[in-house]
Amino acid sequence: MLIEVFKYILIALFAIAMICSAMNSIRSRRTTDRHVAGLYRSWTNIWMGCMLVILALILMFVFTGSTLSVIVEALFLIMGAYNVFAGIRNRSYYARLKQHSGNTPA
Repeated sequence: MLIEVFKYILIALFAIAMICSAMNSIRSRRTTDRHVAGLYRSWTNIWMGCMLVILALILMFVFTGSTLSVIVEALFLIMGAYNVFAGIRNRSYYARLKQHSGNTPA
């Protein structure tokens, strides 16, 4: 019973991460400021990484421990962790760029 509730919570979190990723992707394409677009793209990376990690967790609870499913879960976890790391790194880079560009007079 508890596992079923946990699966539904993970599915809801997956849907939220997917919506946030799509919204940030749309925002990054619509903005004209390249620093703000980079910030939105970095948030897209973070949300996509969370999505992949959550998907790996969902697969862990849905499928039994066959070799193929364990390999796919591990790949999703590695790709998700890398996306989160890259998104955080890019976010700090673009935040510094935006801060420095805001301090210089035009």
